[in-house]
Amino acid sequence: MDTTRVNLQAIKARIAAAAQQAGRNPAEITLIAVTKGVAAESILNAHTAGQSVFGESYVQEAIAKIAQCTQAFAVPPAESSVPLGPRMCDAVNSSENLTNVSGVPCHSTGVASPSTTGPLLCPPMGDATRSDENISDTSSVPCHSTGVASPSTTGPLLCPLEWHFIGPIQSNKTKAIAELFSWVHSIDRAKIAQRLSAARPAGLPPLQVCIEVNVGGEATKSGVMPEQALALAQIVAGLPRLTLRGLMAIPPAGLNPSAQRNHFAKLRHLKEEIAATGIALDTLSMGMSDDFEAAIGEGATSVRIGTAIFGARS
Repeated sequence: MDTTRVNLQAIKARIAAAAQQAGRNPAEITLIAVTKGVAAESILNAHTAGQSVFGESYVQEAIAKIAQCTQAFAVPPAESSVPLGPRMCDAVNSSENLTNVSGVPCHSTGVASPSTTGPLLCPPMGDATRSDENISDTSSVPCHSTGVASPSTTGPLLCPLEWHFIGPIQSNKTKAIAELFSWVHSIDRAKIAQRLSAARPAGLPPLQVCIEVNVGGEATKSGVMPEQALALAQIVAGLPRLTLRGLMAIPPAGLNPSAQRNHFAKLRHLKEEIAATGIALDTLSMGMSDDFEAAIGEGATSVRIGTAIFGARS
């Protein structure tokens, strides 16, 4: 039995039920399948089962897996009639309207839903030197859903996977994150945001980002304190290669549903307060395997679920 497929179906059904109970449209909620500790083969199996958005927490681990997954969608030249000139999925870049040249939503950005007409095509890039600090191509423009290079002997890359970075960010990992990911959910200080903006390649759309807020005031967790979130949002919103989309939080573990909702409500209210100052926000990234239904009840637009899909990691 394909447990990943079964688990995905069950999670999507629970998301839909939680949304309906809250009087919301389930289509407003993005499921991010968290693949920390999950092999590339399992990620590809999840994609076969209909999942296209994945979250990673560790840069070194993500580099290898994203490269493996990207390579799995390479089209041999003999099988492709697509010209290898301009990028096939150049986008009109804004937080409200990202479309490809045919008018179909460009799902590598995370703004619009995946196109039913099939994955987007990007040109090959040439061999790259891959490391946490140096992911660079030697020939052309990177596939803008990942930035990962592919061997120049392959044809155009199919880009159906969208990668979100959701873990704590070290300063020396910002370059790799800026080149590999479409979204970052865990900005918690200005220095990190500035480094991500500076490192975002010119050939890619702006990096979609969320500010992580420590809603529980826990010393062991990352995140800006709620009272400091507006000041950080003002800095992030002004950076040229980032698009500030919203807030992210991980409440304390082991809470009952009522207490869970209280923490998620704090994040929702904070988002509303920041938006009232004129900073447009449309994303609440909150809710994991044990509390996503409570998060949906308080307005979550992205839920990050790993264990309930892939099982407990060793």
